[in-house]
Amino acid sequence: MEAMSPRTEPRCRTLSIHVVTWNVASAAPPPDLSDLLQLNNLNLNLDIYVIGLQELNCGIMSLLSDTAFEDPWSSYFMDVLSPLSFVKVSSVRMQGLLLLIFAKYQHLPFIQVLSTKSTPTGLFGYWGNKGGVNIFLKLYGYYVSIINCHLPPHMANNDQRLEHFDRILEMQNFEAQDTPNILDHDLIVWFGDMNFRIEDFGLHFVRESIRNQRYSDLWEKDQLGIAKRHDPLLREFQEGSLLFPPTYKFDKNSNNYDTSEKKRKPAWTDRVLWRLKRQSQTDFHTPALSAPFALFLRSYVSHMVYTISDHKPVTCTFDLELKPLVSAPLITLLPEGPCTMESDLLISYCLAADFLSSPWDWIGLYKVYIDISDIPETEDQFLLFYYSNNLQSVVGISKPFKIQPFSFLEEDPLDEAQPQI
Repeated sequence: MEAMSPRTEPRCRTLSIHVVTWNVASAAPPPDLSDLLQLNNLNLNLDIYVIGLQELNCGIMSLLSDTAFEDPWSSYFMDVLSPLSFVKVSSVRMQGLLLLIFAKYQHLPFIQVLSTKSTPTGLFGYWGNKGGVNIFLKLYGYYVSIINCHLPPHMANNDQRLEHFDRILEMQNFEAQDTPNILDHDLIVWFGDMNFRIEDFGLHFVRESIRNQRYSDLWEKDQLGIAKRHDPLLREFQEGSLLFPPTYKFDKNSNNYDTSEKKRKPAWTDRVLWRLKRQSQTDFHTPALSAPFALFLRSYVSHMVYTISDHKPVTCTFDLELKPLVSAPLITLLPEGPCTMESDLLISYCLAADFLSSPWDWIGLYKVYIDISDIPETEDQFLLFYYSNNLQSVVGISKPFKIQPFSFLEEDPLDEAQPQI
């Protein structure tokens, strides 16, 4: 083991991040989520998925089953994204709230999960049917907080929604000495079923505006928009334009707004907000070329094709431009010599000078899963991962390499097959 060579000056890079928020109303995953995950968009080369769900089935039998096995939604996303070289970085669940982060495996040495946290706000502030869940991480050296929330429903509870928003924000601070206050994080991405409604306008006017796609007629009475105009802290959170129909409330298994006796008024309850520390809160469509850390909106849309819930899912795709504060992994490792199934695998690795190893660190061997639907038959490839017990994260990954299924055999004069070493 030896110290790594001095690191070169890092170049700016762009990470594409796809955020999903969906109140699934206790439904199971549908057969196909390609549109939601933008799997058919050939122009979109995603690096990170951030997926937040609300109202997962949290009955007692479901919770017991999910304790022993992964919940059906997590399993579904794992099955779909793993063949595309994504690895689940972290997850956190609080009753019906679930937050998942997936990243391309090559980013793992530069993602450190610092903490996860749950903040219940329902039923006197103790019950977890409402509240927020947070994953706090360092991404290429920058502090990032991801929050998925479910705020109180109903038109009249707007003050309570804003109170819960503030409470979740206050409770997301972490106690580690070297961890900054959440408002000092470089990026906060906050999304979920925020339950904000459209005030004053009657049901007929709202539905006519939607039918004629005059969404701008409704923006001025959107409760979140009103709150942002009066609350200085909330005003720091940015959002894309609402150019899609209100995402609540639909009859299940249809695209019709509520036809029940209650005939609830449509609203944009499902939202994605973000707050940057290192860039002035200006027009987010204008690149700040001098900024080492900037976020640019690519799309903010709903997905009407899904009908399993009374909510439509919303996705937001960003380009995060940053100059890495960490540009080299803490560990570099590679296999030594030819690799076969019959021989021990010898591994060489070297540590950065500032890396603190532990006897509980370990190195794992993983198969690379590749979607070969449009690729000729290929040999299996493998990766080495170095996991740090102190940092609770992967800190080094080898380049892909092949392991031969068996060593070549040659016949001896007695026609006995002997391994060739």
